[in-house]
Amino acid sequence: MNFIYNIGIRFTGFILKCIAPFNKKIKQGVHGRSKTFKQLEEHITPKDKVLWFHCASLGEYEQGLPVFEALRAHYKTHKIVLSFFSPSGYTIRKNTPIADVVVYLPMDSTHNAGRFIDFLNPELSIFVKYDIWPNYLQALKQRNLKAILISAAFRKPQIYFKPYGRFFKNALFAFQHIFTQNKASQVLLESIGYNATTVTGDTRYDRVSNQLTQDNILDFVAKFKTDKLCIVVGSSWPEDHSLFLNFINANSNVDVKYIIAPHAIKANQIETFRSKLNAKTILFSEIETDTVLKDYKVLVIDTIGLLSKIYSYADIAYVGGAMGTTGLHNTLEPAVFGVPIIIGNNYDKFPEAKALIENGGMFAVKDQSAFNSIIDNLISKSDFRLTAGSKNKMFVEENKGAVIQILDYLRI
Repeated sequence: MNFIYNIGIRFTGFILKCIAPFNKKIKQGVHGRSKTFKQLEEHITPKDKVLWFHCASLGEYEQGLPVFEALRAHYKTHKIVLSFFSPSGYTIRKNTPIADVVVYLPMDSTHNAGRFIDFLNPELSIFVKYDIWPNYLQALKQRNLKAILISAAFRKPQIYFKPYGRFFKNALFAFQHIFTQNKASQVLLESIGYNATTVTGDTRYDRVSNQLTQDNILDFVAKFKTDKLCIVVGSSWPEDHSLFLNFINANSNVDVKYIIAPHAIKANQIETFRSKLNAKTILFSEIETDTVLKDYKVLVIDTIGLLSKIYSYADIAYVGGAMGTTGLHNTLEPAVFGVPIIIGNNYDKFPEAKALIENGGMFAVKDQSAFNSIIDNLISKSDFRLTAGSKNKMFVEENKGAVIQILDYLRI
């Protein structure tokens, strides 16, 4: 398996280079990885004490951020290297203040892994959730360097728990400790003989709770919403937009405001959506000093970085990704503000979604009819809406604390 994996990594790297000229995102990753070692040489010296944080993408970064921030504050004289595999994480957080240098993680070949680890010689490495690269982990283990995995979530079908998955299973044993989101993940690890585990829950509960301490005021949102009921559609995809397009057009007499923040900012998709709406619509990029925002019914956020604050203005939230197959986005961001949430029906891989639904504050819909029914109820029945939102807020509060347990293990 080791040999097959390494051949596969080389082949994948070759294919990505071939595809790169025809795909912007892949091109960003290929180009970024080619510069990684040069970036490290510019920022890290052999005398530096180093911490290494690795995240697959932006979601994992946000998940690990409370831990990263605590380590940044405690290890003031250390250099921190943050790596991403995905361009969506690197592009948005390449200037984050929690790291001294942000890089793309080179492909997981034995050569790259050994060179990367030897250059950093990290006192501590932290991986988030699931982005587990065997050669990097073996390089850490061979050099007796400390690594932990936080907010880990495992499922039985994964290769670590298969008879033929020994190579990948062995990678997990490079971690000195694994902090899992749930008991089921801990039990799975114990089934393969890995016992250095603690069930801490998901660090995202701590992360989103921190949002309550931030200044969430957005003047343009307040001017747009005024005193109206406001539905925020976050991280949405075309299949999500279809639901709202039909609903808004069929309910033009309902006095509700809509804020739509697409996951991908694609001008052609946004214009297609707007052209089909029978409601007065404005884009964030079109707002000027003299724009009378209260006159608009739909506001489309064609920029990034505002959604977590926008959720604080929501009376109802819809979180995208689960109506299709792209993957459900962060439902805890609106939940922390005490907002009832609607999602699509493809949420099986998201334990927090299952828990929020069971708790009564989130609702999954499979089609337009189910969507119309639940959103009508949330709009028209204030007691139902407020009770559901309150359940979400309480649920987030009750599930905080993962960060404290991880920091206690690290003794900071």
